[in-house]
Amino acid sequence: MKTLHKIAAISATALALTAMSGCSTMNQRDKNTAIGATIGAVGGAILTGGSGIGTAGGAAVGGVIGHQIGR
Repeated sequence: MKTLHKIAAISATALALTAMSGCSTMNQRDKNTAIGATIGAVGGAILTGGSGIGTAGGAAVGGVIGHQIGR
């Protein structure tokens, strides 16, 4: 079951990164925020075993960190 979660997380990350590659009109700060939120959500889901609260918390923290990078 854990292998299935890892495969799903990797697939979701790849899908999100592919989808974000089409956002050419976004500035660098917006891209960093989106990437940080995506990575945070995946990390939160993995660390909490797929908990919705863990996923949302990871996305929020990742988005804030991504927004602050390059400031």
